Amino acid sequence: MKLGHTNEEIPPIGFGGMPLSTRGRPSEEQAKKTLHAAIDAGLTLIDTADVYCIDDDDIGHNERLIASVLRERGDADRIHVATKAGLRRPNGAWTNDGSPRHIREACEQSLRSLGTDQIWLYQYHAPDERYPFEASVETFSELQREGKCKYVGLSNVTVDQIERAQKVADVQSVQNRLNPYFRESVDVAEWCAENGITFLAYSPLGGGRLTKRLPEFELLRRIAAAHDCSVHAVVLAWVRAVADTVVPIPAARTVEHAVDSAKSIGVSLASDENTEIDAAHFDRT
Repeated sequence: MKLGHTNEEIPPIGFGGMPLSTRGRPSEEQAKKTLHAAIDAGLTLIDTADVYCIDDDDIGHNERLIASVLRERGDADRIHVATKAGLRRPNGAWTNDGSPRHIREACEQSLRSLGTDQIWLYQYHAPDERYPFEASVETFSELQREGKCKYVGLSNVTVDQIERAQKVADVQSVQNRLNPYFRESVDVAEWCAENGITFLAYSPLGGGRLTKRLPEFELLRRIAAAHDCSVHAVVLAWVRAVADTVVPIPAARTVEHAVDSAKSIGVSLASDENTEIDAAHFDRT
């Protein structure tokens, strides 16, 4: 699979780094073992963000963690790291800041945290209504022209916003939430496939307590038994089947969960199995 309209090869499933650096994060040793295991298993696209941390005093924690792992490996050139800008973490809260000034400052900080002179894929984390959407996106395009990032992506956007962004930037990817519990971005994923844009599905297993609830659904247990895999692998296979350019980016805090996600690359559901999951209701309460 290629990233958007580029010739960059990416795996069918990536890795989301967020829980390795937010509250409840594992020890640094455990986090690094998990990252190494994910990469060894084939998850060579790693998604991060400057705000994957505890608060504003901890900005860049996840980026620095990933950079430390890459320095320990001899194959760092085959690993792609995508990061984001456009949020802040005051006192641990999640707040928007899509100002061109903040995006530029965040870029310089991320370059330092990642220990690189160019970000592979730089994504606008979420639209900020206080600033013109196109002006925020244009800043990413400017950073690309300056060589600070190689490719530009968007996150938490609608089809209308993608179309508007394309007028000021060469958008290669879109990252939205997509899982059996939350399907509000199915239309965005389908549009991206029609237009050759990679769709990075974050929280593909639901996240937190919803991920833990997946084994409760008999439908998923039955399909998992038929494929001799976990219910989580089944769900990742379903997410991939939503559209041709979908790449799930599941997170993990343990080696076991990272490896299980990678195993789902080999799981391909039958059309009737996908249809069953399409039609099923996954209660969030």
